[in-house]
Amino acid sequence: MNLKIRLTLLNFIEFAVWGAYLTSMGTYLASVGLGQNIGWFYSVQGIVSIFMPALMGILADRWMEGQKVLSLCHALAGLFMIGASAYAYDAGDSVQFGPLFALYTGSVAFFMPTIALSYSVAYSALEKAGFDSVKAFPPIRVWGTVGFIVTMWIVDLCGLQATPGQWMVSGSLSLVMAVYSLTMPRMKVEKGAAKKSLTEALGLNAFKLFLNPRMATFFVFAMLLGVCLQVTNGFANPYITSFGDVPEYANTFGVQHANILISLSQMSETLCILLIPFFLSRFGIKKVVLIALIAWVLRFAFFGLGNPGSGVWLFILSMLVYGVAFDFFNISGSLYVNQETDESIRSSAQGLFMMMTNGLGSFTGSLLAQQVINKRVYSAGVTGEEAIAGWQTSWFIFAAYALVVAVLFALFFKDGKKVEKIEN
Repeated sequence: MNLKIRLTLLNFIEFAVWGAYLTSMGTYLASVGLGQNIGWFYSVQGIVSIFMPALMGILADRWMEGQKVLSLCHALAGLFMIGASAYAYDAGDSVQFGPLFALYTGSVAFFMPTIALSYSVAYSALEKAGFDSVKAFPPIRVWGTVGFIVTMWIVDLCGLQATPGQWMVSGSLSLVMAVYSLTMPRMKVEKGAAKKSLTEALGLNAFKLFLNPRMATFFVFAMLLGVCLQVTNGFANPYITSFGDVPEYANTFGVQHANILISLSQMSETLCILLIPFFLSRFGIKKVVLIALIAWVLRFAFFGLGNPGSGVWLFILSMLVYGVAFDFFNISGSLYVNQETDESIRSSAQGLFMMMTNGLGSFTGSLLAQQVINKRVYSAGVTGEEAIAGWQTSWFIFAAYALVVAVLFALFFKDGKKVEKIEN
């Protein structure tokens, strides 16, 4: 089989594993009385993202071929996820937070490193075959987002959004990925990696970037913006489906197929990637990040203003601006870090950027959002239209937060036109 097709399938399955539950898990948790704990299930992704990818990367560098580490991680992630699904089905409405969270955490701990590992496997295979990975990989990576969307739709159309069946789908795909990973071209174990200190291997030397005021400011705002990243993944689905308690909206498409509606966000994300080169070259990093922050304000505000009936167009607008909100910071920010740091510290700097956004920022944001929603919805014991009002107030609070961060970023971040690269 053609190498690019093989790698396309690898990316498709990789992100299909994640798409099976990431946007719908909150609805299931709310349905079994764990609505007040949704934030923990999303924040744990941030916690494990701080150290697990680095640890598995060291394993792949020093002792085991990368495609085998990818296989091992998916095998363990799949078994833990299937275990979580089996436990939840067996417990029914009596599911307990402790054992379910422990099984889920085990799965996520081994899944999160697979994203970077799958990239490494693809880069290695392409370069071995003589391809330019910078040009060849993006069209392959797009199919990862397609895989994410496909499993979102499958879970929706099969009626699994409010069941632990979504985890069974995810776990089963992880086991498929564990087998398929072993068919990938072999990766060399870099003997030179053993000479690196543990500090270098973990990327901790990148923390010296905080000595540069401009980069320190950028990383602080990366964390503050990272607070927004998992909020809609965790709470958009349970919010939209909660309209089902109001007779006027009970049979609307959005309530019945929230995952399909939300999948417009991923479609927008795919398309907005193409706009980044133009916007970065035309406006620079500061204005592009400001555009992303304003998009987050609109993302949350449109959720608060919309409904799945006559106001569904506002939900659709919220999905469409997500591509700008996500891509214009995550991808542009990564490119900015790449441009502003010397090659000797570039990989570590990217790791630090991911730690601040998807690690510390995502972890903090999930828990803080949970506290806001608990106060307005779950702990308040409200239902029907009162619950909807509580949800809407929560979305407006999130929009106000993004607006404050946007104003602060505009005031304090200085985008130097000509700067020396920061070296190791």
